[in-house]
Amino acid sequence: MANALAEPAKTALFKAEIVPHLRAAYNLARWLVHNPDDAEDMVQESYLRAYKYFDGFRGMNSLAWLLIIVRTTCYTWLHRNRFQEASTVFDEDLQSRVIEMINPETLMLKGADDMLRQLLEELPVEFREALVLRELEGMSYKQIAEVAGIPLGTVMSRLAQARRHLQRRLSNVPTKEY
Repeated sequence: MANALAEPAKTALFKAEIVPHLRAAYNLARWLVHNPDDAEDMVQESYLRAYKYFDGFRGMNSLAWLLIIVRTTCYTWLHRNRFQEASTVFDEDLQSRVIEMINPETLMLKGADDMLRQLLEELPVEFREALVLRELEGMSYKQIAEVAGIPLGTVMSRLAQARRHLQRRLSNVPTKEY
């Protein structure tokens, strides 16, 4: 292929442009597939795909380009392995009953990180994805729309719904009186 980079140049450019985003790739995969081992597999597969198709990378935002690949890889895997999880409808009443059944003392002992992680895990995958990309990866709404392949308004709607859910859930958590 005449336009393809020579292998050493391709590898060097790949290392410079794509490899630095490994943490972000894992973070997104982890939140999408819910399992650290599966997330590592998804990232590995995504990096293999990214390298294979790196000749098609045209200098766009390298983080967005990689996360599109990670997202596609994860959703394909979810569809094959856990389709019901990816398409589960969020049932707020059920989630509220579950949290009420937890002993308040147990909730008090849980760290803030564990509680936030649990609340994020409850979100439908598309809301969790938007929130992770915005709040944990610091991506702009436009970048999220690009990565997720959805309109900007949908990004804003998903983020608003995810934040509203987290706010409601956090306001139901008992707090210690001083």
